[in-house]
Amino acid sequence: MKYYYTIGEVSNLLGVEPHVLRYWETEFTFIKPRQEKGRIRRYTVEQIELLRRIQDMLHNQRYTIEGARQKLRAERRASRSKAKQPSPALFTSDPRIRAQMQELKTQLQQIIETCEKIQRKQ
Repeated sequence: MKYYYTIGEVSNLLGVEPHVLRYWETEFTFIKPRQEKGRIRRYTVEQIELLRRIQDMLHNQRYTIEGARQKLRAERRASRSKAKQPSPALFTSDPRIRAQMQELKTQLQQIIETCEKIQRKQ
């Protein structure tokens, strides 16, 4: 599985010309592909999915660029505020549950670190 895709690959996937992707980057500032030597753009899978959503909103759902931008911003804000809300279980006064949750958190962090190491090796 590839982690980054060039603008040519993404344009083929979406069926649009590369200049359309570059234009969308200017209109939707949260799309920021990595630019390597020679200014080659590298898109992540998440960015490609976001571009697919933009394409669907503009071409199928008939949003204007401004309307699509506003909807995506609102969704991003909502997901950020939802992520910031602590889980009610964190406020429990039962020390056993808190200890179990801390243990799970530690295990999850170890799993994430292991996955990142494996990813870097590939």
